[in-house]
Formats: sequence, structure tokens, C-alpha cells
Amino acid sequence: MTDATITLVECPRDAWQGVAHLIPTGEKIKYLTSLVSLGFRHIDAVSFVSPKHVPQMADSEAVMAQLSEARTPSGEAPEIIGIVVNEQGLQRALATPGVTTIGYPYSISAYFRRANANMSRAESRALVEKLRRETKAAGRKLVVYISMAFGNPYDEPWGPEIVEDTLVWLKDVGVRTVSLADTVGHASAADVANLVRAANACVAGVEIGVHLHSRSGMPAI
Repeated sequence: MTDATITLVECPRDAWQGVAHLIPTGEKIKYLTSLVSLGFRHIDAVSFVSPKHVPQMADSEAVMAQLSEARTPSGEAPEIIGIVVNEQGLQRALATPGVTTIGYPYSISAYFRRANANMSRAESRALVEKLRRETKAAGRKLVVYISMAFGNPYDEPWGPEIVEDTLVWLKDVGVRTVSLADTVGHASAADVANLVRAANACVAGVEIGVHLHSRSGMPAI
């Protein structure tokens, strides 16, 4: 048995997107720079999406103008993930100093994919390939989140084999970091363990992570 390395990615961006009132840019900067000063080295901090649809993230460039200068106690620049859902977002992210990793939510739910990004499966897959090419050319990292990886409430076909087929395709097009997303908070601990085990078995050489939400009915912390 070998020792495993676990990377903890703090994700205030996802929590902020669900807050109804607009959080001042200065408060976001203060919180994010505090995380870095405490030693957090991997942060999902911003998203480059339409302000019309996600007004909370309209200030991502302004946040990064300050966060790009933040350093950990050991003097390292942190990994900062910026989420994109289309080519316009990709170009914004690539033009923003300090964004080291581009994140893309690839949904295996047709309903959620259309509602979240207004894309067909073919369009979403074409975008993944473009993201891979352009991030590589720009010297940035890429992480693809498999949305609805643990099931969905939309009465659509789902099973671990669909996730595994998606993982194989992602590996074939050159994606090397994938996060299995419990988008609607359905997964139990056993669900997570079983799917991660199956994912690691079907795609050697791909870093597998999990993006988890509180389960429905759990008390707020």
C-alpha cells in the first residue's frame, strides 16, 4: 500500500454564488487573501461567467487584481482556479493575471447542461477540447468537473458506467485532472468511495478529485 497525497481545494466561489445579496469586492479580497496568508495553496476563487446570470461574480477581474499578489507564508503563489462555461469566459480567464487553472463543469445531465450553459453534448465536448488546447498553449492548468457525477433528480439515465465512459473520453483528449461533482448534494460517503474507486480503476494517470456539497436535509454549520 502506497501513501496517498491529498490536495484540499477551498471553494468560496461556489458558496458566494448562492448568496442573494452582492458581497462587496473588498470583502472577497480580504477573505481570499486571508486564506492564502494562512497557508491555503489551492483556491477555487472566481468564475468568468455572464454578470447577467451570476451577478455575484461580475467582479472577478477586480478581485484577481489584488489576489494575484498574495503569497503563502512560504512565499509561494497559490493555485487559483477560475471557472468558465464558454469561450468568452475562457478568454477572460486567460487574460487575468493570477488565474493559474481553468475549471470547466462538464455535465453528464442533458437537462442541467442545457440549463447551465445552453449547450448540446457535442458543443460541450468541443469546448473541452478547445480548453485543453488553449490552456496548454498558455501554460495554464485545466480541471474538468463532471457535474451530476453522483446522480441527478431529472429522471435521466445515470450510472457509474456513464461517468466511466466520460472519464475515458476526457483522458483520450488529454485532460489529466478531473473532479467528480456531487452537484445537487445526493451522495453518501459510500457513494463517494465507490465511485472514486471505480474512477481510479478505469483511468490510470488521471488525477481524480471530488467536489462535494452538503447533503439535502443536513443542518447548516
